[in-house]
Amino acid sequence: MTQLPPERRDPDSERAASDWHALLNGEAPKPPTRPARPAAPAGPGGSPADAAQAGGVPNGAAPTGGVPTAAAGAAASNEPGRPLTRRELREREQAAAASGSADAVSAADGFGTPGVPLTPIAAEGAAPDERRVVDPITASLAVRASTGPQPAPQNGQPLPGGSPSAPAERMTGPQPTQPTDPFVASRVDRRADAFDEYHEPKKKRRGPWGCLIGLLIVGALIAGAVFFLQGPIAALVAQFTPAEDYDGAGTGEVVFMIHDGDTGSSIAENLADQDIVASYDAFYDLLLEQSPEPEFHPGAYQMANQMSAQAALDALTDPANKLENTFVIPEGTATVDALPTIAEGTGVPLEELQAAAAESPQSYGLPAEATNLEGFLFPATYTLDPGLDAHAVLQTLVDRQFQALDEAGVAPADRWKTIVLAALVQREAGLRDDFYKVSRVFQNRLDPNQWPSGLLQSDATVAYGTGNTHLVTTTDEERADAGNPYNTYVHPGLPVGPISNPGDLAIDAALHPADGPWLFFVTWNLDTGETIFSATVEEHEAAVAKWLAWMDEHPEYG
Repeated sequence: MTQLPPERRDPDSERAASDWHALLNGEAPKPPTRPARPAAPAGPGGSPADAAQAGGVPNGAAPTGGVPTAAAGAAASNEPGRPLTRRELREREQAAAASGSADAVSAADGFGTPGVPLTPIAAEGAAPDERRVVDPITASLAVRASTGPQPAPQNGQPLPGGSPSAPAERMTGPQPTQPTDPFVASRVDRRADAFDEYHEPKKKRRGPWGCLIGLLIVGALIAGAVFFLQGPIAALVAQFTPAEDYDGAGTGEVVFMIHDGDTGSSIAENLADQDIVASYDAFYDLLLEQSPEPEFHPGAYQMANQMSAQAALDALTDPANKLENTFVIPEGTATVDALPTIAEGTGVPLEELQAAAAESPQSYGLPAEATNLEGFLFPATYTLDPGLDAHAVLQTLVDRQFQALDEAGVAPADRWKTIVLAALVQREAGLRDDFYKVSRVFQNRLDPNQWPSGLLQSDATVAYGTGNTHLVTTTDEERADAGNPYNTYVHPGLPVGPISNPGDLAIDAALHPADGPWLFFVTWNLDTGETIFSATVEEHEAAVAKWLAWMDEHPEYG
Protein backbone atom coordinates (compact mmCIF):
# COMPACT_ATOMS: atom_id res chain seq x y z
CA MET A 1 0.00 0.00 0.00
CA THR A 2 1.35 3.41 -0.86
CA GLN A 3 2.13 5.65 2.10
CA LEU A 4 2.45 9.38 1.94
CA PRO A 5 5.89 10.78 2.77
CA PRO A 6 6.09 12.56 6.11
CA GLU A 7 6.33 16.01 4.55
CA ARG A 8 3.09 15.35 2.62
CA ARG A 9 0.93 14.01 5.44
CA ASP A 10 -2.08 15.92 6.76
CA PRO A 11 -0.98 18.07 9.69
CA ASP A 12 -4.17 17.03 11.41
CA SER A 13 -2.99 13.55 12.37
CA GLU A 14 -6.33 12.55 13.86
CA ARG A 15 -8.18 13.51 10.68
CA ALA A 16 -5.60 11.79 8.45
CA ALA A 17 -5.77 8.59 10.47
CA SER A 18 -9.54 8.50 10.36
CA ASP A 19 -9.51 9.07 6.61
CA TRP A 20 -7.06 6.24 5.96
CA HIS A 21 -8.84 3.71 8.21
CA ALA A 22 -12.25 4.63 6.80
CA LEU A 23 -11.00 4.21 3.27
CA LEU A 24 -9.48 0.83 4.06
CA ASN A 25 -12.78 -0.32 5.63
CA GLY A 26 -14.82 0.97 2.72
CA GLU A 27 -16.53 3.63 4.84
CA ALA A 28 -16.68 7.38 4.52
CA PRO A 29 -15.24 9.10 7.62
CA LYS A 30 -17.53 11.11 9.82
CA PRO A 31 -16.36 14.70 10.06
CA PRO A 32 -15.04 15.52 13.50
CA THR A 33 -17.03 17.99 15.51
CA ARG A 34 -15.58 21.32 16.52
CA PRO A 35 -16.41 22.67 19.97
CA ALA A 36 -18.55 25.76 19.91
CA ARG A 37 -17.06 28.99 20.97
CA PRO A 38 -18.38 30.33 24.29
CA ALA A 39 -20.96 33.06 23.86
CA ALA A 40 -19.81 36.53 24.69
CA PRO A 41 -21.32 37.67 27.98
CA ALA A 42 -24.04 40.23 27.77
CA GLY A 43 -22.33 43.18 29.25
CA PRO A 44 -23.51 46.72 29.43
CA GLY A 45 -25.09 47.51 26.07
CA GLY A 46 -24.72 43.87 24.94
CA SER A 47 -27.39 41.60 23.54
CA PRO A 48 -27.80 38.06 22.18
CA ALA A 49 -27.36 39.41 18.67
CA ASP A 50 -24.00 40.85 19.62
CA ALA A 51 -23.01 37.49 20.95
CA ALA A 52 -23.93 35.85 17.65
CA GLN A 53 -21.85 38.39 15.77
CA ALA A 54 -18.92 37.68 18.04
CA GLY A 55 -18.89 34.07 17.04
CA GLY A 56 -21.70 32.53 19.02
CA VAL A 57 -24.74 30.65 17.75
CA PRO A 58 -27.52 32.86 16.40
CA ASN A 59 -30.46 33.51 18.68
CA GLY A 60 -28.30 32.61 21.64
CA ALA A 61 -28.51 28.81 21.07
CA ALA A 62 -25.51 26.72 21.92
CA PRO A 63 -25.17 23.93 19.26
CA THR A 64 -24.60 20.36 20.38
CA GLY A 65 -22.54 19.52 17.32
CA GLY A 66 -21.74 21.00 13.95
CA VAL A 67 -20.12 20.37 10.64
CA PRO A 68 -17.39 22.82 9.69
CA THR A 69 -17.68 24.51 6.34
CA ALA A 70 -15.05 24.19 3.64
CA ALA A 71 -13.45 27.49 4.47
CA ALA A 72 -13.34 26.63 8.11
CA GLY A 73 -11.78 23.24 7.43
CA ALA A 74 -9.12 24.74 5.25
CA ALA A 75 -8.38 27.44 7.75
CA ALA A 76 -8.14 24.93 10.56
CA SER A 77 -5.59 22.83 8.65
CA ASN A 78 -3.40 25.80 7.79
CA GLU A 79 -1.12 26.58 10.63
CA PRO A 80 0.32 30.08 10.78
CA GLY A 81 3.79 30.41 9.30
CA ARG A 82 3.63 27.16 7.26
CA PRO A 83 3.01 27.12 3.45
CA LEU A 84 0.09 25.05 2.18
CA THR A 85 0.88 21.58 0.87
CA ARG A 86 -0.37 20.29 -2.45
CA ARG A 87 -3.03 18.25 -0.62
CA GLU A 88 -4.29 21.30 1.22
CA LEU A 89 -4.38 23.37 -1.96
CA ARG A 90 -6.32 20.64 -3.71
CA GLU A 91 -8.74 20.33 -0.77
CA ARG A 92 -9.34 24.07 -0.90
CA GLU A 93 -10.07 23.89 -4.62
CA GLN A 94 -12.40 20.91 -4.11
CA ALA A 95 -14.22 22.75 -1.29
CA ALA A 96 -14.75 25.81 -3.46
CA ALA A 97 -16.04 23.67 -6.30
CA ALA A 98 -18.34 21.74 -3.96
CA SER A 99 -19.71 24.96 -2.50
CA GLY A 100 -20.46 26.29 -5.98
CA SER A 101 -22.16 23.02 -6.94
CA ALA A 102 -24.25 23.09 -3.78
CA ASP A 103 -25.40 26.63 -4.46
CA ALA A 104 -26.41 25.68 -7.97
CA VAL A 105 -28.33 22.63 -6.75
CA SER A 106 -30.05 24.61 -4.05
CA ALA A 107 -31.10 27.26 -6.53
CA ALA A 108 -32.45 24.64 -8.94
CA ASP A 109 -34.44 22.85 -6.21
CA GLY A 110 -35.81 26.06 -4.82
CA PHE A 111 -33.88 25.86 -1.57
CA GLY A 112 -32.49 29.33 -1.70
CA THR A 113 -30.51 31.84 -3.54
CA PRO A 114 -27.13 30.77 -5.04
CA GLY A 115 -24.25 31.99 -2.97
CA VAL A 116 -26.36 32.29 0.23
CA PRO A 117 -25.69 29.50 2.77
CA LEU A 118 -28.56 27.70 4.43
CA THR A 119 -29.54 28.88 7.89
CA PRO A 120 -29.80 26.54 10.76
CA ILE A 121 -33.16 24.72 10.74
CA ALA A 122 -34.89 23.29 13.71
CA ALA A 123 -35.87 19.68 13.48
CA GLU A 124 -39.55 18.89 13.70
CA GLY A 125 -40.54 18.38 17.29
CA ALA A 126 -37.22 19.65 18.61
CA ALA A 127 -36.78 22.31 21.20
CA PRO A 128 -36.43 25.80 19.91
CA ASP A 129 -32.76 25.92 20.82
CA GLU A 130 -31.93 22.53 19.31
CA ARG A 131 -30.76 23.60 15.92
CA ARG A 132 -27.90 22.26 13.76
CA VAL A 133 -26.07 23.43 10.75
CA VAL A 134 -26.82 21.42 7.59
CA ASP A 135 -24.11 21.10 4.93
CA PRO A 136 -25.45 22.13 1.49
CA ILE A 137 -24.12 19.09 -0.30
CA THR A 138 -25.35 16.74 2.41
CA ALA A 139 -28.76 18.31 2.35
CA SER A 140 -29.00 18.11 -1.41
CA LEU A 141 -27.93 14.46 -1.48
CA ALA A 142 -30.34 13.61 1.32
CA VAL A 143 -33.26 15.28 -0.40
CA ARG A 144 -32.55 13.60 -3.71
CA ALA A 145 -32.13 10.20 -2.07
CA SER A 146 -35.36 10.44 -0.07
CA THR A 147 -37.74 12.15 -2.44
CA GLY A 148 -36.20 11.64 -5.89
CA PRO A 149 -36.20 14.38 -8.53
CA GLN A 150 -38.52 17.30 -7.60
CA PRO A 151 -40.57 19.13 -10.20
CA ALA A 152 -40.03 22.84 -10.39
CA PRO A 153 -42.87 25.06 -9.14
CA GLN A 154 -45.11 26.55 -11.82
CA ASN A 155 -45.80 30.28 -11.69
CA GLY A 156 -44.94 30.54 -8.05
CA GLN A 157 -47.46 27.87 -7.03
CA PRO A 158 -46.52 25.45 -4.29
CA LEU A 159 -45.68 21.97 -5.22
CA PRO A 160 -48.46 19.39 -5.00
CA GLY A 161 -49.02 17.93 -1.60
CA GLY A 162 -46.98 20.54 0.20
CA SER A 163 -46.47 24.18 1.01
CA PRO A 164 -43.79 26.70 0.32
CA SER A 165 -42.10 25.56 3.43
CA ALA A 166 -41.96 21.98 2.24
CA PRO A 167 -38.35 22.13 1.09
CA ALA A 168 -37.30 23.25 4.50
CA GLU A 169 -39.36 20.55 6.10
CA ARG A 170 -37.90 17.88 3.82
CA MET A 171 -34.41 19.01 4.78
CA THR A 172 -35.26 18.33 8.39
CA GLY A 173 -36.27 14.75 7.57
CA PRO A 174 -34.10 11.65 8.07
CA GLN A 175 -30.47 12.32 7.17
CA PRO A 176 -27.82 9.84 5.89
CA THR A 177 -25.90 8.34 8.75
CA GLN A 178 -22.57 8.80 6.92
CA PRO A 179 -22.58 11.90 4.70
CA THR A 180 -20.11 12.08 1.90
CA ASP A 181 -17.06 14.09 2.86
CA PRO A 182 -15.89 16.27 -0.07
CA PHE A 183 -12.46 16.50 1.51
CA VAL A 184 -11.72 12.77 1.32
CA ALA A 185 -8.98 12.21 -1.30
CA SER A 186 -9.52 9.68 -4.09
CA ARG A 187 -7.05 6.94 -4.99
CA VAL A 188 -5.67 9.06 -7.86
CA ASP A 189 -5.16 11.95 -5.43
CA ARG A 190 -3.37 9.73 -2.97
CA ARG A 191 -1.05 8.42 -5.70
CA ALA A 192 -0.38 11.96 -6.88
CA ASP A 193 0.52 12.94 -3.31
CA ALA A 194 2.85 9.98 -2.97
CA PHE A 195 4.66 10.70 -6.26
CA ASP A 196 5.46 14.31 -7.05
CA GLU A 197 8.19 16.25 -8.74
CA TYR A 198 10.47 15.71 -5.80
CA HIS A 199 10.19 11.94 -6.01
CA GLU A 200 12.41 10.96 -8.92
CA PRO A 201 12.66 7.27 -10.00
CA LYS A 202 15.90 5.53 -9.28
CA LYS A 203 18.07 4.95 -12.29
CA LYS A 204 18.76 1.33 -13.05
CA ARG A 205 22.43 0.50 -12.92
CA ARG A 206 23.87 -2.02 -15.35
CA GLY A 207 25.98 -4.63 -13.65
CA PRO A 208 29.38 -5.87 -14.91
CA TRP A 209 27.83 -9.04 -16.35
CA GLY A 210 25.45 -6.98 -18.47
CA CYS A 211 28.33 -4.95 -19.89
CA LEU A 212 30.32 -8.11 -20.58
CA ILE A 213 27.41 -9.77 -22.39
CA GLY A 214 26.85 -6.63 -24.44
CA LEU A 215 30.51 -6.54 -25.46
CA LEU A 216 30.42 -10.22 -26.41
CA ILE A 217 27.34 -9.68 -28.57
CA VAL A 218 28.93 -6.71 -30.33
CA GLY A 219 32.14 -8.69 -30.86
CA ALA A 220 30.22 -11.64 -32.29
CA LEU A 221 28.34 -9.37 -34.68
CA ILE A 222 31.57 -7.78 -35.87
CA ALA A 223 33.27 -11.17 -36.32
CA GLY A 224 30.28 -12.51 -38.25
CA ALA A 225 30.24 -9.44 -40.48
CA VAL A 226 33.96 -9.79 -41.19
CA PHE A 227 33.59 -13.51 -41.94
CA PHE A 228 30.68 -13.14 -44.33
CA LEU A 229 31.87 -9.93 -45.96
CA GLN A 230 35.57 -10.67 -46.35
CA GLY A 231 35.02 -12.20 -49.80
CA PRO A 232 33.04 -9.27 -51.21
CA ILE A 233 35.36 -6.78 -49.53
CA ALA A 234 38.45 -8.49 -50.98
CA ALA A 235 36.85 -8.54 -54.43
CA LEU A 236 35.98 -4.86 -54.12
CA VAL A 237 39.50 -3.96 -53.02
CA ALA A 238 41.00 -6.04 -55.84
CA GLN A 239 38.73 -4.33 -58.34
CA PHE A 240 40.14 -0.92 -57.49
CA THR A 241 43.73 -2.11 -56.93
CA PRO A 242 45.91 -2.11 -60.04
CA ALA A 243 47.39 -5.47 -60.99
CA GLU A 244 51.04 -6.14 -60.24
CA ASP A 245 53.21 -5.33 -63.24
CA TYR A 246 56.85 -4.94 -64.18
CA ASP A 247 58.38 -1.87 -65.78
CA GLY A 248 60.30 -1.71 -69.06
CA ALA A 249 61.27 -4.26 -71.69
CA GLY A 250 62.84 -6.78 -69.28
CA THR A 251 66.25 -8.43 -69.24
CA GLY A 252 67.87 -11.51 -70.78
CA GLU A 253 66.39 -13.78 -73.42
CA VAL A 254 63.70 -16.45 -73.25
CA VAL A 255 61.71 -18.32 -75.88
CA PHE A 256 57.98 -18.33 -75.39
CA MET A 257 55.70 -20.76 -77.18
CA ILE A 258 52.18 -20.09 -78.35
CA HIS A 259 50.38 -23.35 -79.03
CA ASP A 260 47.58 -24.01 -81.41
CA GLY A 261 44.29 -23.34 -79.64
CA ASP A 262 45.73 -21.02 -76.98
CA THR A 263 43.45 -18.18 -75.91
CA GLY A 264 44.27 -14.81 -74.42
CA SER A 265 43.69 -16.24 -70.96
CA SER A 266 46.00 -19.24 -71.44
CA ILE A 267 48.69 -17.02 -72.97
CA ALA A 268 48.50 -14.69 -69.97
CA GLU A 269 48.77 -17.65 -67.62
CA ASN A 270 51.81 -19.10 -69.43
CA LEU A 271 53.56 -15.72 -69.49
CA ALA A 272 53.09 -15.37 -65.73
CA ASP A 273 54.28 -18.95 -65.10
CA GLN A 274 57.53 -18.23 -66.96
CA ASP A 275 57.97 -14.88 -65.12
CA ILE A 276 57.84 -12.99 -68.37
CA VAL A 277 55.10 -10.78 -66.91
CA ALA A 278 54.44 -10.03 -63.25
CA SER A 279 50.87 -11.32 -63.08
CA TYR A 280 48.05 -12.83 -65.06
CA ASP A 281 45.79 -9.82 -64.45
CA ALA A 282 48.34 -7.31 -65.72
CA PHE A 283 48.46 -8.94 -69.18
CA TYR A 284 44.85 -10.12 -69.47
CA ASP A 285 43.36 -6.79 -68.37
CA LEU A 286 45.50 -5.11 -71.01
CA LEU A 287 44.17 -7.50 -73.65
CA LEU A 288 40.58 -6.63 -72.76
CA GLU A 289 41.30 -2.96 -73.35
CA GLN A 290 42.53 -3.52 -76.91
CA SER A 291 40.31 -2.68 -79.84
CA PRO A 292 40.40 -4.47 -82.17
CA GLU A 293 41.50 -7.64 -80.38
CA PRO A 294 45.10 -8.72 -81.21
CA GLU A 295 45.72 -11.94 -83.15
CA PHE A 296 48.25 -14.50 -81.94
CA HIS A 297 49.90 -17.14 -84.14
CA PRO A 298 51.35 -20.46 -82.92
CA GLY A 299 55.11 -20.69 -82.73
CA ALA A 300 58.15 -19.59 -80.76
CA TYR A 301 58.77 -15.94 -79.87
CA GLN A 302 61.86 -14.20 -78.64
CA MET A 303 61.01 -12.62 -75.30
CA ALA A 304 62.77 -11.35 -72.15
CA ASN A 305 62.40 -11.93 -68.43
CA GLN A 306 60.24 -9.59 -66.30
CA MET A 307 58.73 -7.50 -69.05
CA SER A 308 55.87 -5.07 -68.56
CA ALA A 309 52.51 -6.27 -69.83
CA GLN A 310 52.60 -3.71 -72.62
CA ALA A 311 56.13 -4.71 -73.69
CA ALA A 312 55.14 -8.42 -73.74
CA LEU A 313 52.05 -7.69 -75.84
CA ASP A 314 54.12 -5.67 -78.32
CA ALA A 315 56.68 -8.49 -78.63
CA LEU A 316 54.05 -11.17 -79.28
CA THR A 317 52.32 -9.13 -81.96
CA ASP A 318 55.58 -8.19 -83.72
CA PRO A 319 56.30 -10.68 -86.55
CA ALA A 320 60.04 -9.93 -86.22
CA ASN A 321 60.08 -11.66 -82.82
CA LYS A 322 58.66 -14.91 -84.16
CA LEU A 323 61.36 -17.54 -84.36
CA GLU A 324 61.31 -19.90 -87.30
CA ASN A 325 61.82 -23.64 -86.76
CA THR A 326 61.92 -23.05 -83.00
CA PHE A 327 59.96 -24.73 -80.23
CA VAL A 328 60.19 -25.39 -76.49
CA ILE A 329 59.59 -28.68 -74.69
CA PRO A 330 59.01 -28.03 -70.94
CA GLU A 331 60.40 -30.47 -68.35
CA GLY A 332 57.99 -33.23 -67.44
CA THR A 333 56.03 -32.97 -70.68
CA ALA A 334 54.68 -36.29 -71.93
CA THR A 335 55.39 -37.31 -75.53
CA VAL A 336 51.73 -37.09 -76.50
CA ASP A 337 51.80 -33.40 -75.52
CA ALA A 338 55.25 -32.65 -76.97
CA LEU A 339 54.43 -33.64 -80.57
CA PRO A 340 51.93 -30.77 -81.20
CA THR A 341 54.47 -28.27 -79.90
CA ILE A 342 57.14 -29.62 -82.26
CA ALA A 343 54.72 -29.35 -85.17
CA GLU A 344 53.93 -25.72 -84.36
CA GLY A 345 57.60 -24.75 -84.19
CA THR A 346 58.92 -26.62 -87.20
CA GLY A 347 55.95 -26.61 -89.51
CA VAL A 348 56.13 -30.39 -89.83
CA PRO A 349 52.59 -31.80 -89.91
CA LEU A 350 51.46 -33.35 -86.66
CA GLU A 351 50.34 -36.52 -88.44
CA GLU A 352 53.85 -37.12 -89.74
CA LEU A 353 55.33 -36.63 -86.30
CA GLN A 354 52.85 -39.07 -84.75
CA ALA A 355 53.70 -41.68 -87.37
CA ALA A 356 57.42 -41.25 -86.76
CA ALA A 357 56.90 -41.64 -82.98
CA ALA A 358 55.07 -44.90 -83.58
CA GLU A 359 58.12 -46.39 -85.26
CA SER A 360 60.32 -48.88 -83.40
CA PRO A 361 62.04 -47.15 -80.45
CA GLN A 362 65.14 -49.14 -81.12
CA SER A 363 65.41 -47.40 -84.53
CA TYR A 364 66.24 -44.27 -82.49
CA GLY A 365 68.81 -46.16 -80.36
CA LEU A 366 66.64 -46.64 -77.25
CA PRO A 367 67.24 -49.55 -74.84
CA ALA A 368 65.54 -52.83 -75.56
CA GLU A 369 63.06 -52.32 -72.71
CA ALA A 370 61.58 -49.23 -74.38
CA THR A 371 58.27 -49.60 -76.22
CA ASN A 372 57.97 -45.94 -77.27
CA LEU A 373 59.91 -42.66 -77.17
CA GLU A 374 58.56 -41.64 -73.75
CA GLY A 375 61.34 -40.34 -71.48
CA PHE A 376 63.90 -39.86 -74.25
CA LEU A 377 62.71 -36.54 -75.80
CA PHE A 378 64.90 -34.16 -73.85
CA PRO A 379 63.03 -31.02 -72.68
CA ALA A 380 64.70 -27.90 -73.99
CA THR A 381 64.39 -25.05 -76.52
CA TYR A 382 65.18 -26.11 -80.06
CA THR A 383 65.89 -24.21 -83.25
CA LEU A 384 66.20 -26.68 -86.10
CA ASP A 385 67.33 -26.40 -89.64
CA PRO A 386 64.46 -26.09 -92.09
CA GLY A 387 63.72 -29.06 -94.31
CA LEU A 388 64.08 -31.80 -91.66
CA ASP A 389 61.50 -34.57 -91.80
CA ALA A 390 59.57 -35.90 -88.82
CA HIS A 391 61.97 -38.76 -88.00
CA ALA A 392 64.97 -36.44 -88.13
CA VAL A 393 63.31 -33.95 -85.83
CA LEU A 394 62.52 -36.59 -83.22
CA GLN A 395 66.00 -38.06 -83.53
CA THR A 396 67.42 -34.67 -82.63
CA LEU A 397 65.56 -34.73 -79.32
CA VAL A 398 66.57 -38.32 -78.54
CA ASP A 399 70.22 -37.55 -79.18
CA ARG A 400 69.98 -34.60 -76.80
CA GLN A 401 68.72 -36.92 -74.06
CA PHE A 402 71.58 -39.32 -74.58
CA GLN A 403 73.93 -36.37 -74.24
CA ALA A 404 72.39 -35.41 -70.89
CA LEU A 405 72.72 -38.98 -69.59
CA ASP A 406 76.31 -39.18 -70.67
CA GLU A 407 77.10 -35.85 -69.01
CA ALA A 408 75.51 -37.13 -65.80
CA GLY A 409 77.75 -40.18 -65.86
CA VAL A 410 75.09 -42.75 -66.66
CA ALA A 411 76.36 -45.82 -68.37
CA PRO A 412 74.41 -47.00 -71.45
CA ALA A 413 73.37 -50.14 -69.59
CA ASP A 414 71.79 -48.00 -66.88
CA ARG A 415 69.99 -45.56 -69.13
CA TRP A 416 66.65 -47.31 -68.92
CA LYS A 417 66.47 -47.60 -65.14
CA THR A 418 67.76 -44.06 -64.67
CA ILE A 419 65.22 -42.55 -67.09
CA VAL A 420 62.30 -44.47 -65.54
CA LEU A 421 63.11 -43.21 -62.01
CA ALA A 422 64.00 -39.70 -63.20
CA ALA A 423 60.69 -39.43 -65.11
CA LEU A 424 58.79 -40.43 -61.94
CA VAL A 425 60.68 -37.88 -59.81
CA GLN A 426 60.06 -35.21 -62.45
CA ARG A 427 56.27 -35.69 -62.23
CA GLU A 428 56.05 -36.01 -58.46
CA ALA A 429 58.44 -33.29 -57.26
CA GLY A 430 57.65 -29.59 -57.18
CA LEU A 431 60.37 -27.45 -55.69
CA ARG A 432 64.01 -27.92 -56.61
CA ASP A 433 65.12 -29.20 -53.20
CA ASP A 434 62.24 -31.66 -53.08
CA PHE A 435 63.53 -33.56 -56.13
CA TYR A 436 66.24 -35.23 -54.07
CA LYS A 437 63.89 -36.08 -51.16
CA VAL A 438 61.31 -37.58 -53.51
CA SER A 439 64.05 -39.71 -55.06
CA ARG A 440 65.01 -40.91 -51.57
CA VAL A 441 61.40 -41.91 -50.71
CA PHE A 442 61.12 -44.10 -53.82
CA GLN A 443 64.49 -45.72 -53.29
CA ASN A 444 63.64 -46.43 -49.61
CA ARG A 445 60.45 -48.14 -50.76
CA LEU A 446 62.41 -50.21 -53.22
CA ASP A 447 64.40 -51.53 -50.21
CA PRO A 448 62.64 -54.65 -48.85
CA ASN A 449 64.11 -54.05 -45.43
CA GLN A 450 62.34 -50.71 -45.11
CA TRP A 451 59.24 -51.35 -47.24
CA PRO A 452 58.47 -55.06 -47.62
CA SER A 453 55.60 -54.64 -50.08
CA GLY A 454 57.74 -52.82 -52.66
CA LEU A 455 54.70 -50.75 -53.74
CA LEU A 456 55.68 -47.21 -54.71
CA GLN A 457 52.03 -46.09 -54.56
CA SER A 458 52.48 -43.14 -56.89
CA ASP A 459 49.34 -41.35 -58.12
CA ALA A 460 51.29 -39.93 -61.04
CA THR A 461 51.91 -43.41 -62.44
CA VAL A 462 48.25 -44.40 -62.07
CA ALA A 463 47.12 -41.18 -63.79
CA TYR A 464 49.55 -41.74 -66.67
CA GLY A 465 48.18 -45.22 -67.19
CA THR A 466 44.65 -43.77 -67.50
CA GLY A 467 45.78 -41.32 -70.17
CA ASN A 468 45.69 -38.28 -67.86
CA THR A 469 49.07 -36.60 -68.29
CA HIS A 470 48.19 -33.28 -66.64
CA LEU A 471 46.93 -34.27 -63.17
CA VAL A 472 48.32 -36.54 -60.47
CA THR A 473 45.08 -37.14 -58.54
CA THR A 474 43.29 -40.47 -58.78
CA THR A 475 40.19 -42.25 -57.50
CA ASP A 476 39.85 -45.35 -55.35
CA GLU A 477 38.70 -47.34 -58.35
CA GLU A 478 41.68 -46.24 -60.44
CA ARG A 479 44.13 -47.12 -57.67
CA ALA A 480 42.56 -50.56 -57.36
CA ASP A 481 42.66 -51.26 -61.10
CA ALA A 482 45.15 -54.08 -61.66
CA GLY A 483 44.61 -53.82 -65.42
CA ASN A 484 46.61 -50.60 -65.47
CA PRO A 485 50.25 -51.68 -65.97
CA TYR A 486 51.43 -48.33 -64.59
CA ASN A 487 49.45 -48.78 -61.34
CA THR A 488 52.12 -48.82 -58.63
CA TYR A 489 49.44 -49.35 -55.97
CA VAL A 490 49.02 -52.86 -57.31
CA HIS A 491 52.28 -53.67 -59.10
CA PRO A 492 55.47 -53.50 -56.97
CA GLY A 493 58.75 -51.93 -58.09
CA LEU A 494 59.32 -49.21 -60.68
CA PRO A 495 56.61 -48.61 -63.30
CA VAL A 496 56.83 -50.48 -66.59
CA GLY A 497 58.21 -47.39 -68.34
CA PRO A 498 58.85 -43.64 -68.08
CA ILE A 499 55.80 -41.42 -67.50
CA SER A 500 57.35 -38.13 -68.72
CA ASN A 501 60.43 -36.64 -70.32
CA PRO A 502 62.80 -35.68 -67.48
CA GLY A 503 65.39 -32.92 -67.49
CA ASP A 504 68.83 -32.52 -66.00
CA LEU A 505 67.60 -31.87 -62.43
CA ALA A 506 65.47 -35.00 -62.26
CA ILE A 507 68.28 -37.13 -63.70
CA ASP A 508 70.69 -35.82 -61.09
CA ALA A 509 68.19 -36.44 -58.27
CA ALA A 510 67.69 -40.02 -59.45
CA LEU A 511 71.39 -40.56 -59.27
CA HIS A 512 72.01 -38.69 -56.00
CA PRO A 513 69.03 -38.92 -53.62
CA ALA A 514 69.02 -37.05 -50.28
CA ASP A 515 69.68 -38.91 -47.05
CA GLY A 516 66.63 -39.49 -44.88
CA PRO A 517 64.22 -42.07 -43.40
CA TRP A 518 61.18 -40.81 -45.33
CA LEU A 519 58.73 -43.33 -46.65
CA PHE A 520 55.87 -40.94 -47.45
CA PHE A 521 55.37 -37.58 -49.05
CA VAL A 522 52.42 -35.55 -50.25
CA THR A 523 52.44 -32.35 -52.27
CA TRP A 524 49.74 -30.55 -50.32
CA ASN A 525 49.84 -27.27 -52.31
CA LEU A 526 49.72 -27.89 -56.04
CA ASP A 527 50.08 -24.19 -56.82
CA THR A 528 53.40 -23.76 -55.04
CA GLY A 529 54.58 -27.39 -55.09
CA GLU A 530 55.10 -27.47 -51.32
CA THR A 531 55.55 -31.06 -50.12
CA ILE A 532 55.44 -32.71 -46.69
CA PHE A 533 57.75 -35.69 -46.08
CA SER A 534 56.99 -38.23 -43.35
CA ALA A 535 58.60 -41.29 -41.82
CA THR A 536 55.52 -42.71 -40.05
CA VAL A 537 51.96 -43.49 -41.04
CA GLU A 538 50.57 -41.06 -38.44
CA GLU A 539 52.62 -38.17 -39.80
CA HIS A 540 51.57 -39.03 -43.34
CA GLU A 541 47.88 -39.17 -42.47
CA ALA A 542 48.05 -35.66 -41.00
CA ALA A 543 49.76 -34.46 -44.18
CA VAL A 544 47.10 -36.10 -46.35
CA ALA A 545 44.36 -34.37 -44.35
CA LYS A 546 46.04 -31.05 -45.03
CA TRP A 547 46.22 -31.83 -48.76
CA LEU A 548 42.56 -32.86 -48.89
CA ALA A 549 41.56 -29.62 -47.20
CA TRP A 550 43.52 -27.68 -49.80
CA MET A 551 41.90 -29.65 -52.61
CA ASP A 552 38.45 -28.81 -51.23
CA GLU A 553 39.35 -25.14 -51.56
CA HIS A 554 40.67 -25.64 -55.12
CA PRO A 555 38.14 -27.73 -57.03
CA GLU A 556 39.79 -26.80 -60.33
CA TYR A 557 42.41 -29.47 -59.61
CA GLY A 558 39.55 -31.95 -59.39
